[in-house]
Amino acid sequence: MAGLKTLAKDTAIYGLSSIVGRFLNYLLVPLYTAVLPASSGEYGVVSNVYSFTALMLVLLTFGMETGFFRFANKTDEDPMKVYANSLISVGGVSLIFVLLCLMFLHPVANLLDYGNHPEFIGIMAVVVALDSFQCIPFAYLRYKKRPIKFAAIKIFFIVSNIAFNLFFLLLCPWLNAHFPGLISWFYDPDYLVGYIFISNLICTALQMLFFIPELKGFAYRVDPKLLKRMVVYSFPVLILGLVGILNQTVDKMIYPFLFTDRQEGLVQLGIYNAASKIAMVMAMFTQAFRYAYEPFVFGKNREGDNRKMYASAMKYFLIFSLLAFLAVMFYLDLLRYIVNRGYWAGLSVVAIVMGAEIFKGIYFNLSFWYKLIDETRWGAYFSIVGCVVIVALNVIFVPKYGYVASAWASVAGYAVITILSYWIGQKKYPIHYDLKSIGMYVLIAAVLYVIGEQVPIQNVILRLAFRTVLILLFVAYIVKKDLPLSQIPLINRFIKK
Repeated sequence: MAGLKTLAKDTAIYGLSSIVGRFLNYLLVPLYTAVLPASSGEYGVVSNVYSFTALMLVLLTFGMETGFFRFANKTDEDPMKVYANSLISVGGVSLIFVLLCLMFLHPVANLLDYGNHPEFIGIMAVVVALDSFQCIPFAYLRYKKRPIKFAAIKIFFIVSNIAFNLFFLLLCPWLNAHFPGLISWFYDPDYLVGYIFISNLICTALQMLFFIPELKGFAYRVDPKLLKRMVVYSFPVLILGLVGILNQTVDKMIYPFLFTDRQEGLVQLGIYNAASKIAMVMAMFTQAFRYAYEPFVFGKNREGDNRKMYASAMKYFLIFSLLAFLAVMFYLDLLRYIVNRGYWAGLSVVAIVMGAEIFKGIYFNLSFWYKLIDETRWGAYFSIVGCVVIVALNVIFVPKYGYVASAWASVAGYAVITILSYWIGQKKYPIHYDLKSIGMYVLIAAVLYVIGEQVPIQNVILRLAFRTVLILLFVAYIVKKDLPLSQIPLINRFIKK
């Protein structure tokens, strides 16, 4: 139980930074959807460019984040030597990437159909290179169990990014209308999307300053043998990561190209992405859990076999994922105001996107069996299968059904690889999951969701009150079955008194 308490504590801190950061980032969604009308397709441009940068981030880190955790936790390795080799390799690859992008900027921009704004590609190339390098110091903070600094840096980035976006998208237009002479030397009122990328670049560069203490005090020496072993271990993780991120972003990457009218594709993509932001509560929880769980698992593996603990972690992850699902769907009447009314047509995909996120979280929990036995190639196989499913379904159905097909394609892709990972994992590294209890939670959540959606209550306040009661019923079941109040320290002390 001590291990699970440590995991819960770290997850809470990482979760706080993730939830606060994502919540603050939500402030950008109403801003973007207000200044970038749905009919313009400009929010689709933002979604499309960021989907490519997400892919490049995985490519440039080439699995070294996971490789760092694996080798730093080996008893026969010097953690600082592992850290130095991780920094040198990722930093070197990122620098080469930036130089190549700037040398061939116009051809790359034309290939991605951004020939009119090649600087978009140049700016984001620098951003993704910096982000890639910073992944290693972030991993080092997690390894050293320093979640507070980790969280502080993450929140600083979000707050500063919001500030610069507000400056460029709200303050500058106001100044341009009333005091144009103050900003005319740098501000172009028609360059709104560009300022979103510029804001990201400024904040990413500022974030680097926080890592100065983590970048000194040790020798930067390449150990060829160690680096080779790390690359061999990490390469399948790279394939896993590449195909995994494609599973998340390929729809946004190819979406504009699936329509004869590219502008129509960008308009639909903007609506789809804006609506999907509401479902990101699930992604917040999954990410927070991952930040704490990955170093936790590798650290515990040094102590021996902890399969029972891994099974418990899976169960609690799914329980609280279902709770998050019910909360978002039952309060969608309020959450819809995160986006401008022009984007409300896409709200039908929120439940579907959250379902995909739940499968992704389950798959992440299952994935540790092949990492712990050093057979990471299985992750690559699963991800390739999932990517094929997602791409095929997008290409076949998106031209006819639009973004709803993209959402269902993600569910199908993650469901397939989840089943495959569980089936093969039980043969290679069997873990006894409490499937009966997990199934009951899924069934109860499904029943409550159907009741909440199907009971006709016209009054919004009464409808929200009714759905709140349903959520409380689910919480009561959790408390009764798996989280007795007597196990909560504060309440336990009160009971003893």
